[in-house]
Amino acid sequence: MKFKQLHSWRVNYKKAVQIQETLRDLLTFEKYTGKIQTIAGTDVSYDKHSDRFFAGVVVFKLNKHLEMIEEATAMGKARFPYIPGLLSFREAPILLRAFRKLKNNPDIVLFDGQGIAHPRRFGLASHMGLVLDKPSIGCAKSRLVGEYSSVENTAGAYSKLIYGNKVVGVVLRTKKNTKPIFVSPGHKINLSLAIRITLKTCCGYRIPEPTRQAHLLVNKLRGKYSSGLFC
Repeated sequence: MKFKQLHSWRVNYKKAVQIQETLRDLLTFEKYTGKIQTIAGTDVSYDKHSDRFFAGVVVFKLNKHLEMIEEATAMGKARFPYIPGLLSFREAPILLRAFRKLKNNPDIVLFDGQGIAHPRRFGLASHMGLVLDKPSIGCAKSRLVGEYSSVENTAGAYSKLIYGNKVVGVVLRTKKNTKPIFVSPGHKINLSLAIRITLKTCCGYRIPEPTRQAHLLVNKLRGKYSSGLFC
């Protein structure tokens, strides 16, 4: 799978912020009109005892039921420090190594992170969506910015996430009696479709199945590394 090289990933904090503030003007949120046949989910896992981390991408065919058709992984070292709001500079390079291995070209990508629900409206899902030139959705398990009202305890209920007097996403309850997740458009998709896709791919779990399977994949990879099965 090919993608754009928009900038160097070897940057300092100041340059990273400048890149976000420049690239966010390139984001679009039009209604996606293409046929959605495949959807990918991603995740990254860190080894607690080293600087190694592991990325996974899982691709599903979207029919009446989700059918997993491909997975790809990558392992590497963290080159950028953990700084809230700059997660893409830490995780995107290793995720791109996994995407490069894909034979399938997913129509839409879900990320375990923020889209525009971000201090500079440019979270991981937005950054990666722009680099991949793909519709992307941020499905985060925790809030980074914004205020919202309580969400009704019903699957599909949501509350608007407001930041800077603008709606940047929703707080979406995907399953009754579970905590809601934070959904925001990343790139090339509007909020209403992002909500529908998220709900459609939540197969009885709190998080969408593509990102859930990516999470299981990278944890399995990390476990093999920790057990010394590969170096």
